[in-house]
Amino acid sequence: MTTAAPAQQGPKTLVSSTPLQPQRMPQQSPQQRAGLRTPSNRKTIYDRNLNRTRTAELSRASFAYLFGEMVGYAQKRVTGIQDLERRLNEAGYPLGQRLLPLLLLRSSTPTHPAARPTRILPLLQFIAHTLWRHLFARSADSIESSSTNNHEYMISDNEPLVNQYISVPKEMSQLNCAAYVAGIIEGVCCGVGCKAGVSAHNAGEEGGMWPGKTVFLIKFEEEVVKREGTK
Repeated sequence: MTTAAPAQQGPKTLVSSTPLQPQRMPQQSPQQRAGLRTPSNRKTIYDRNLNRTRTAELSRASFAYLFGEMVGYAQKRVTGIQDLERRLNEAGYPLGQRLLPLLLLRSSTPTHPAARPTRILPLLQFIAHTLWRHLFARSADSIESSSTNNHEYMISDNEPLVNQYISVPKEMSQLNCAAYVAGIIEGVCCGVGCKAGVSAHNAGEEGGMWPGKTVFLIKFEEEVVKREGTK
């Protein structure tokens, strides 16, 4: 007796009765798309108390690395020493304008808000003491006025922190990277309405007590000096 072989069946196809829905990606806020990370508590650095980090200090190693990278970045796109110092000055200018309201706020009390130093001498004292302590944890070494020009003043720093970690080659011996600090000073001056030009100059002597001494020359505009005389 012969039995017939069962017929071979093809592969079965499963068909779902419900149509497939495209998977929707979660929508991102504009801040997330721009690369700003928001922590789980939904607060950013702008939500912190401004007085919270008033005594915090940045390690010198971190500062030396960041400042050295900034100088190296600027050096690749300049034509000479004056151009490099100009770029460093421009980099420090906006920092000075942002530090001014922050330092005024931190020195204020609920009953006695700090007034902006709109006159030259109070402004110089604010820079040499309040600003310098915030940046370098000490005051500047001296404040002087020019004996030949009534709109020029000088703030001296015997050992600027910004120059301690920069190795300057011999062919660029006139370079002073404290031009970055000069830009910060200029930003503070212009922030209170006393327009001025600030430059950093080497004043140390080879073999002297302070070979890295730097003098910051502040040249106020003529209108600032005239306004000072009328007050």
